[in-house]
Amino acid sequence: MDTRQVLSSGSTHLGDLVGHVFDILTIARPATPSAALNLSRTISKLSPFLGNMIEFNTVEFLNARPEYAPYGRWIRQDPGFPDTLFQGTVHPQPGFEIKAWFPLATEITARFRDSQSHFRDDQTSVCLLAWLPDNLLFGRPRILDVCVTSGKSVAEARDAHYHNPPDYLVLEPEDTTHRTPNLQQTNTNGFKFQGTDQDLVRAKQLVAGWGPDGTRYRTSRDYQDRIRLLFGQFPYRLDTNFAKLDRIVHPDIEHFKTRVMAYRLHGRTIAEWSNLLYKAPDTLKASALTSLLETR
Repeated sequence: MDTRQVLSSGSTHLGDLVGHVFDILTIARPATPSAALNLSRTISKLSPFLGNMIEFNTVEFLNARPEYAPYGRWIRQDPGFPDTLFQGTVHPQPGFEIKAWFPLATEITARFRDSQSHFRDDQTSVCLLAWLPDNLLFGRPRILDVCVTSGKSVAEARDAHYHNPPDYLVLEPEDTTHRTPNLQQTNTNGFKFQGTDQDLVRAKQLVAGWGPDGTRYRTSRDYQDRIRLLFGQFPYRLDTNFAKLDRIVHPDIEHFKTRVMAYRLHGRTIAEWSNLLYKAPDTLKASALTSLLETR
């Protein structure tokens, strides 16, 4: 097997997780509609914990497939990128970066900040797993849908979406290859222009001097030096929302979001449940949650 074959077969197996119940915890049925409403406001905080548990289980799930044994085995990296790496005779090493999403939350809050430079061989895929308890707010976590897509394409879509000099800059990490692995920097950052109108005019003049494709993002040292020159001459602020997967307008992720939000559970789509729980009057919430708690 080569890198592409490992990723292809792994993607197929991960797709088979749709409908899978992870028997790693059970959220108790709320005693009252009021308790259910309070649970709906806090249950998304389980996502980081469940994400880690799903990562562990995914490694075991993939290693149970016999086609990998002659070539190596899957391991979980913590810390490290990607979360799930195939360690063995296949090079470059294939891997999956796994992101869990609780779709009753407002958006996919997971971030993907790693530089395009890490995906030159397209050896890493991103795996998004949408999960909910099997009774919407209580029960065991169930995988609703899975999206596996190229990590390289995600990084490229992110940079193309955000980078718009001089208004918005995406900066590559400094070269830290000489450092020990735990101190190496691999993440890009986004910065929003904060200067005056006069500053913006001068900044636009500077960018215009870069040529007709001067705003097209590149990871090359020459282009990054241009961005850093701009960054050093004008005020910018760090964008803490940079690289959220919900905001990069990647076609596979957008299709995944649409599918998940249209998924029907207990008489409503996920989008309808989300709107009801976060926007509807309390009387409507109480009525819907009363019916949910009567589910057997």
